[in-house]
Amino acid sequence: MITKRKEYNMLTLDKVYHAKYVLDKVIRQTDIISAPKINPESNIFLKTENLQITGSFKVRGAYYKISQLSDEERSRGVIACSAGNHAQGVALAAARSGIRSVICLPDGAPISKVEATRSYGAEICLVKGVYDDAYAEALRQKEEKGYTFIHPFDDELVITGQGTIGLELLDQLPELEAVIVPIGGGGLISGVAFTLKSLNPDIKVYGVQAAGAPSMFNSVHDMKKERLESVSTIADGIAVKEPGDNTFKYVSEYVDEVVTVTDDEISAAILALMEQHKLVTEGAGAASVAAAMFNKVPIKNKNTVCLLSGGNIDVTILSRVISRGLLMTGRTYSMNIELIDKPGQLMDVARIFAQLGANVISIHHERANEGSDVNGCYLRITLETRNYEHIDQIKKALKERGFKTV
Repeated sequence: MITKRKEYNMLTLDKVYHAKYVLDKVIRQTDIISAPKINPESNIFLKTENLQITGSFKVRGAYYKISQLSDEERSRGVIACSAGNHAQGVALAAARSGIRSVICLPDGAPISKVEATRSYGAEICLVKGVYDDAYAEALRQKEEKGYTFIHPFDDELVITGQGTIGLELLDQLPELEAVIVPIGGGGLISGVAFTLKSLNPDIKVYGVQAAGAPSMFNSVHDMKKERLESVSTIADGIAVKEPGDNTFKYVSEYVDEVVTVTDDEISAAILALMEQHKLVTEGAGAASVAAAMFNKVPIKNKNTVCLLSGGNIDVTILSRVISRGLLMTGRTYSMNIELIDKPGQLMDVARIFAQLGANVISIHHERANEGSDVNGCYLRITLETRNYEHIDQIKKALKERGFKTV
């Protein structure tokens, strides 16, 4: 636990309970699902915010923030900047509240996300450049036209709305011992950690970031807020360069540990959720499961909830994510086998695969290159396998039969 800071107290349990009252009429209380195969040494449950309206938890904070605006602020409308879930949350919340919303998006944002945001009733303002350019334009319009800016994470009322998840967790799993929460800017974990720790300080709260975007991880480690030069991860929903002032304080006080997971680990988690639980999550949503799967946090024998923060994955990259997940978990394997170019060699190799239950996905045969045996050739094969133990069995059998893998 990081050094405590008590000089601020904008969040209160009363506000979180009030937010729950407001949101009960708008959002759904998402289910908790048992997931025993994610980590057999722990008692894992999944909090399915990927099945929330708009496909993400973001609508909680956005709606509660908008619900607390004055009549004058409502008459002027709201503005936000986001290329993803926050945009859709603000758009839906504003539409349900009967007020105008403008969302600034970088012009390179995926068409699917732009149209999804538009479908919830927002006016779209495409800005040339990247997220930072869209953010600057949103602030310019805020000053020029008097909109209220709805920050994606560093706003006390937004954080309060996200804290309602903590209340649901305690209602659904009173014996809760640990929760793993994805971190981008930190709004979600700030609200959840504050709520849980206020009601039961013994509950462990772990945060997880993508290894390619470790802004909160670095800031907590160095005990000062830091900004990354760049971010690179498939988990675009948590690819944030700098934590907020408020969220850094709350994470420092209420979160027990922050860890990171790689893109390959996230891909494996996405695949596991699809196969085992028929749940589609985006990279950010699966980060908590990746932390549990690969033992990044101490949850052995604990009743642990992995918070699936969102399910809005871009379908155009889903096949690539699945391929990486298969490789990461030993479900596919590619190898080069050096052969003597004579009849029967390919049959002998195929017989080994068949005997051990490996399925050939692709195969490429080529003659040897300069510098190798004049009678040699190479077989490049991609296999469908069960796990890494299965791969080792195949490699051992090939070696015993005199085949050399390179």
